[in-house]
Amino acid sequence: MTAGGPQVVNLRSLLEEMIEKDASDLHIVAGERPKVRVDGDIVNSSVEHVLTPKDTVSIAYSVLTENQKKRFETENELDFSFGIQNLARFRGNCFKQRGCVSLVIRQIPFNVRTFEDLGLPSVVAKLAEKPRGLVLVTGPTGSGKSTTLAAMIDKINKELKGHIITVEDPIEFIHRHQACIVNQREIGTDTNSFAAALKYALRQDPDVVLIGEMRDLETIAAALTIAETGHLAFATLHTNSAMESINRIIDVFPSHQQAQIRAQLAFVLEGVITQTLLQKAKGRGRVMAAEIMICTPAIRALIRDNKVHQIESAMQAGKKYGMQTLNDALYQLYLGREVAKDECLRVSANPNEFLRMIGEPPQDDREPAAGQPQAAQAKVAARR
Repeated sequence: MTAGGPQVVNLRSLLEEMIEKDASDLHIVAGERPKVRVDGDIVNSSVEHVLTPKDTVSIAYSVLTENQKKRFETENELDFSFGIQNLARFRGNCFKQRGCVSLVIRQIPFNVRTFEDLGLPSVVAKLAEKPRGLVLVTGPTGSGKSTTLAAMIDKINKELKGHIITVEDPIEFIHRHQACIVNQREIGTDTNSFAAALKYALRQDPDVVLIGEMRDLETIAAALTIAETGHLAFATLHTNSAMESINRIIDVFPSHQQAQIRAQLAFVLEGVITQTLLQKAKGRGRVMAAEIMICTPAIRALIRDNKVHQIESAMQAGKKYGMQTLNDALYQLYLGREVAKDECLRVSANPNEFLRMIGEPPQDDREPAAGQPQAAQAKVAARR
């Protein structure tokens, strides 16, 4: 595959437009104008030119190294990242559709945001102070998981004299050596896979290991082992609640191993932060709502005894530990007039409960059965 001749559309200009409009993503697809996602909606960019297949190849290849081009031509998909001086860092994904190259680029700020900037409570910062264990940051694509993890790593990097290893696909935020040594490893460039990198991580004298995504059994098993052997591990999952996250980890393993994994997870898990982004009630921009589960002895017992369906009730009773359900977070945003009622109902896994919290009658009788997973509802909400 060649680059397809001169580049008609200037990618840097499109990236500058992303920054100017505070767009999260840029979409390059044959047969359409370049488009950007602003406040959750995909809209036209200022470029009126309809992209041809040659255009999309040219734009995509303009930011790929020769090795990345070869990988893409072999695998037909590629995650990568790049930075433009005095502009920002970006994460990209190239893929094929209908025989043509498409490209999606996401903006990554140069500067790591603080917990306060992100609207996260102090209990989240305390999770970054744990000496060992597993901390999960979960949520749908585009919910700010990488940004929250970057804030945690930045805090540790400033306060701990230790060694941080990150395994990412691709590297997003760049962490300079501060109080810590920080080794950032990228899949495809520095290592072949998450599982391969984690296999050797324990021989590299780490204090903290960040796992960009727990995609398979090998990676999940390695994360549990890293946490169990006295290290602090951070990882992400594309799940919509603490309950779903715990079930996802356990269900990856064969049934004859699940009792052992429940015991191991109950021992190492320290907390789960599940994030979603909502449209602000006034003005542009989005705001984060986070469900927070902290592993108390009661929560650990529920995981170990296969009573995960009772975790939400335990979270409601655990506010003194800093826990909050998604509806608790939505309620606070609604009270502060940051988010409109309809937007809260759109993302709530239990809308009737939220309505009761704000003193309004339920909409109907289709409330989820007590203790049943609400992931499907949340996934639908996240796609809207």
